[in-house]
Amino acid sequence: MKNNTKLALIISLFALIGIPVIFLCVSLITDNWKFLLFSIFPAFLAGFTGLMATLQQMKKEHHAN
Repeated sequence: MKNNTKLALIISLFALIGIPVIFLCVSLITDNWKFLLFSIFPAFLAGFTGLMATLQQMKKEHHAN
């Protein structure tokens, strides 16, 4: 796995998991759950799209070797 693919995988997982966790903390601190509610769909959309693209690239690199 190339470094660019590793970086893309890390960023995709952060978008998928890290951003909702950050907004969960913000929601717990402010007691305003709209932060979490409005962050879930965009984070899932960005993270899942990036994850699928990264996994496809990893498969291409694996089959090329």
